[in-house]
Amino acid sequence: MKHLLKQVQKPARYMGNEWNSCRKNHAEMAVRMVLAFPDLYEVGMSNQGLKILYESVNSLPNALMERAFAPGTDMEKLMREHDLPLFALESHKPLLEFDLVGFSLQYELSYTNVINMLNLAGITLLSSERSESEPLIIGGGPCVFNPEPLAPFFDLFVLGESEEFLPELLTGLIELKNQNLERSEILTRLSRLEGIYVPAFYQTLDNEGQLCPLKKIDPGSPDLIAKRTVTDLNSTIYPIAPIVPYLQAIHDRAVVELFRGCSRGCRFCQAGYIFRPVRYRGREQVVKTAKEQIAATGYEELSLSSLSSSDYPGLDNLIDDLDQALVKEKVKCSLPSLRLDSYSIKLADRLHRGRRSSLTFAPEAATERLRRVIKKNITEAGIFSALGDAVDAGWQGFKLYFMIGLPTEEEADVQAIIDLCQKIRQYFRKKAKSKINLSVSVSTFVPKAHTPFQWEPQLALQQVIERQELLQKGFKKMPGVELSWHDPEASFLEAVFARGDRKLAPVLERAWQLGCRFDGWSENFTFIKWQQAFRELNIDAGRYAYRHFRYDDILPWDHIDCGVAKEVFVREHQKAFSNDAPEEGVAQ
Repeated sequence: MKHLLKQVQKPARYMGNEWNSCRKNHAEMAVRMVLAFPDLYEVGMSNQGLKILYESVNSLPNALMERAFAPGTDMEKLMREHDLPLFALESHKPLLEFDLVGFSLQYELSYTNVINMLNLAGITLLSSERSESEPLIIGGGPCVFNPEPLAPFFDLFVLGESEEFLPELLTGLIELKNQNLERSEILTRLSRLEGIYVPAFYQTLDNEGQLCPLKKIDPGSPDLIAKRTVTDLNSTIYPIAPIVPYLQAIHDRAVVELFRGCSRGCRFCQAGYIFRPVRYRGREQVVKTAKEQIAATGYEELSLSSLSSSDYPGLDNLIDDLDQALVKEKVKCSLPSLRLDSYSIKLADRLHRGRRSSLTFAPEAATERLRRVIKKNITEAGIFSALGDAVDAGWQGFKLYFMIGLPTEEEADVQAIIDLCQKIRQYFRKKAKSKINLSVSVSTFVPKAHTPFQWEPQLALQQVIERQELLQKGFKKMPGVELSWHDPEASFLEAVFARGDRKLAPVLERAWQLGCRFDGWSENFTFIKWQQAFRELNIDAGRYAYRHFRYDDILPWDHIDCGVAKEVFVREHQKAFSNDAPEEGVAQ
């Protein structure tokens, strides 16, 4: 290890032994688990779910959890040359020596990294071919709300929130291990737990490889797999001494979750639906946790996280309490998700205490008509009012997020992004006393499972490219305004796997064999290799991204229950195409 670490760019990714990391004696543990994150260390260590589960499992006296991350390409090359298997950071033991390996599935373009990590660990790729001695492979995270493209590689999936459920699962596994049961029987017993999906117990494709009505191979498995939900955030475990990385993470700060879920109901947003219902962490609990985290880590910044932090009840009073509790430490608080309104501007100004850098907002669409379609309830007058308040308060940098390819979008809606930003630029010139920096980021709409837009197709790739070119041409006339956009081919691939079924599993494996890794990183993404994989397996990728589903069509994720009735999605989908203004909130 020491010899290899001298040859890689960032050796701190592989060292372990960070401040607050947990190291337990393997021989004394009844069950041992690795939480594997299929991306680089600095990305994975920014994930709050990883920190929560790490605390949850390691609080058990007879269980341990260690971490593993996707090695960089330089490290992977050396590991293969020296026959070094993928290892856990805390003990540097190979993943094959653990009882379970759990993958955090956050993003569809990390799927080839999952396969690569299994291969590096020496674990058999297909669940159906694994031996009795190999660890159980578990998947969790947002992507398991349509896990089908990955299903053949996993023994089971955990649906929903796992900080309370995972200790229950591990306790049950200890009992099953003590009975010396075979792997198949262990999976059968675990499948009876609410929130567990064992894909091998279900047939989702017919003999010709086409999507078919769900057939249960194991009669005792549930017809509908329901997610697990934490009912009370105040009573569940939360990290008070999170690991402090040696290497700067993408989000390198203390984090306290204000609440979970979102009631705004933006029709494109999967997180807003799968994390329902809305549950708040009490003000006293937030302050107590913040104090403990700062004391245990030495961080000088605290992020108050949620899907829409300014919706927290009594947020002004909470900030007063945090100011008083952390005054000696001079900790800077931040809200990562702000609405584009005057109240949020005042909050940001108060939190930054004169240290103003830039503010980020997400109008998503530039016309009021399209914002009504997606249920983004803000007017153009409201946009200018909020930006004006920000300029008056001394803010000099703004980043705006938009999407193209949204349902009902026309070319005029794309042109409106250019026109709106030109108006904002001219507005800043008149109002601001100094130069204002404006950057615009444009992503491509990806239809996701368990949203009102799950039936909608993605905009054709060529049209996406043409609309991006329209934007590039328009923004060339606005010197000083920075435009960035997502790779259209990567967004296309994301849609393919977000709407995919088990027929795509061989495509993933073939793309990995062709060298696909870190597909979410533009410098690593090679679309031509993906095209080759689809071509060799005679699969039309466009059929997944571009299909317009009917309400009575079978969806690959129909057997997954996210906790929101399908009737709610149908109703919201129909409202999107009517002329009605969006209602405040959505039925829970």
